[in-house]
Amino acid sequence: MKKHLILILAINLFFLLPRPGFAQKQTEPVKVIFDSDMGPDFDDVGAITILHALAAKGECEILATMASDGYPYIGPTLEVFNRYFQKPNIPIGVPGADAPSFSCPNHWNDSLVVKYLPKLKTNKDYQSATEVYRKVLAAQKDHSVVIVTVGFLTNLSALLHSTPDAYSPLSGKELVALKVKKWVAMAGGFPEGNEFNLNQHASASVYVIQNWPTPVLFSGFEIGAKIMTGNKVSTQGTKGSPVQWAYHYCLSNYENKQSLNRNSWDHTAVLCAVRNPEDYFYVLGKGTVNCNPDGSNTWNPEKNSNHSFLVHKYPYQKIAGILDDLMLYEPKSSTKH
Repeated sequence: MKKHLILILAINLFFLLPRPGFAQKQTEPVKVIFDSDMGPDFDDVGAITILHALAAKGECEILATMASDGYPYIGPTLEVFNRYFQKPNIPIGVPGADAPSFSCPNHWNDSLVVKYLPKLKTNKDYQSATEVYRKVLAAQKDHSVVIVTVGFLTNLSALLHSTPDAYSPLSGKELVALKVKKWVAMAGGFPEGNEFNLNQHASASVYVIQNWPTPVLFSGFEIGAKIMTGNKVSTQGTKGSPVQWAYHYCLSNYENKQSLNRNSWDHTAVLCAVRNPEDYFYVLGKGTVNCNPDGSNTWNPEKNSNHSFLVHKYPYQKIAGILDDLMLYEPKSSTKH
């Protein structure tokens, strides 16, 4: 009888103990800083929606939202979405004068800000991204923050170059090394590419990729290019919400043509910043991303570093379905019934 009980206890213990290769359930929300160009394309709308959806599920906490694009209405666009998702107090940072400045031919940012923001603002109404980064990072536990970039590396370059201030006696690079757990970037192409987020501010890209002191996970161009989303929220989302409006408007006229769906470049980076990326993709590491002076990149598998990148695992539509469903998230009405 004793042996029988011991065997049962041993079997139960086997299933309770952590096992190699099995991701453990996360107990605390991931602390996330979201850094986006939010303008040259509109997949950023899906990305910030997914981020807020995951925050509503208790999977992450959004510490700040940064604009890496110098176009005047990028900061206000971030505010529109933060306000809509009932998080109006999330800090917003904007880039310096060296940032690329892009909108797109249909100027969806301008229309969105006029339509949804109670008072018209521009980037000049927000703090610098460097100041917001340093203030937010300094207040967090060591090695606890995940930064996800779905735009230019302008702000990260400025952060690494920053000097001690009222928020921290550390240099930017020291502050990142102490406070950041990992950086997830929608950037580059693998095993080689010449991608927009890197080549539009190439000097910043080269510096950041060469000097970033924590692990980096890249979601390359080839990942989001194959995953098509947006029609579902455009047609089934709450009519007139900023998310539904942006997708419906842009799918009808982006680049002067109509589209059923749009590529999901930025969505995948956000998903893998919060959730275990290996639940959705293969992760290939033990190599180094080389960023060239023109912003193009190559993967060097013979030089070991803390870099890794995503590789497709599932049929594209499986991941698209997950993203589309998250994009249908809408905040609970604050109206009392």
